[in-house]
Amino acid sequence: MRRSYLYRVVYFPIEGFGEFDSGADGPDAIVYDLDGTLVRLIVDWEAVATEVDRVLRNRGVDPPRGLWAMLEFAETHGHREAVEEVIGEHEREGARRSERLALADVLAAGNGRKGREESDGRERLPTGVCSLNCEGACRVALETHGLAGRVDHVVGRDSVATYKPDPEPLLTTVEALGATPERTLFVGDSERDERTATRAGTRFAYVSDLRSGDE
Repeated sequence: MRRSYLYRVVYFPIEGFGEFDSGADGPDAIVYDLDGTLVRLIVDWEAVATEVDRVLRNRGVDPPRGLWAMLEFAETHGHREAVEEVIGEHEREGARRSERLALADVLAAGNGRKGREESDGRERLPTGVCSLNCEGACRVALETHGLAGRVDHVVGRDSVATYKPDPEPLLTTVEALGATPERTLFVGDSERDERTATRAGTRFAYVSDLRSGDE
């Protein structure tokens, strides 16, 4: 069953998302996933997997099937850098051509009513991005859609030693925002994101649930 802590704690000033008072019980920081949450990267993942498979076989190994299985395999067999180079190149190009999603407009408008002050005197929540995509692709996507100035910290797949659903990337993001896990809201689009939030001890909301208003 999906858990959602979003309602009545975060203000979304965009039509279709509803408005919720960011009161005393609201989060102190908000962290977004990237792909499928703020933007959609234009990446042919099957083509990426085929290229990664070829790179690994050229190195004399017999990789497992599936892109993320190959990434884990590469990490344990000393080929992580070569695999990351392939995936990262596709992700960065996909970020340049990425589709802006509705929640990006929420971020652009300023989420929250407490925290860091905007130029117009309003306050916003400290904001981060924690993604399974490489950090470079995250930054390209944010720059492409004019969101870089709205994000205080970015943690990608290659920013720390582990990646989601391990809690380290999310906890690193939370710490960089000066918040605590229990007072941070993580917004994502996948069960992996929810599992990450559970392991990190943060609040969680599915991006697909954000349009359901006061239901």
